[in-house]
Parts: sequence; C-alpha cells; structure tokens
Amino acid sequence: MDVTFSSNKLRKEMSEAKAMVRAYGPRQSKVIQIVLTRLRAAASLAIFAPPYSPPNRCHELAGNLKGIISIDVVHPYRLLFEVGNDPIPKQDAGGLDWSKVTAIRITNVENTHG
Repeated sequence: MDVTFSSNKLRKEMSEAKAMVRAYGPRQSKVIQIVLTRLRAAASLAIFAPPYSPPNRCHELAGNLKGIISIDVVHPYRLLFEVGNDPIPKQDAGGLDWSKVTAIRITNVENTHG
C-alpha cells in the first residue's frame, strides 16, 4: 500500500528513528514501526478490515473524526489516517470498500478518547 503523510514534520517523525523516539518514546515507536511496515506491505486495507483487525483494531471513526481510520498503537494512542485514493472507493450499498483502498495518508498519532 502507498503510505504518505499529511506534513513534512510527521513524515520525518515516522521515517527517522531518533525523531520517532523523541516524539513518541521507545515503546510506542517500536509499535508504530511495526504498524507502518504492515501497512506498507499490504496490497490493500482489506486485511485490516474488521473482523481481521486484531491485534491493532483497525476501524473507521465517527462524529467529528468521520472519514478517519484508526489503528491502535500503545494504549490509549492511535495512528490516524485517511484514505489516499481519489476518489475514495465506496461499496454499492455505501460505506468504504476496504479491498480497493491502496493508498493512505497518515494524519496523526493521538488519544482519540480525551
């Protein structure tokens, strides 16, 4: 899958080991690196779709974060991203077609519950 970042600062934090540890700490950095490796290796987002999402619980968010997808890193933080395909692939019945998502844009790592 094609993985991009919403800002140069975030790209640097996610690409350089020292910057990642400085921004997220050693434990969280290791988990983020594993998640990014899995995302880049995937042909599409389908292998992360529920019910296949454990251990990182990949799911779409709702409310003011609608359109954002979340993957757990170190509790309570989540890696947040949006679909990078244009147009966004939709199922006939509506909703995201996870099997056709081949590009994502990482937007943040944050605690979405507080």
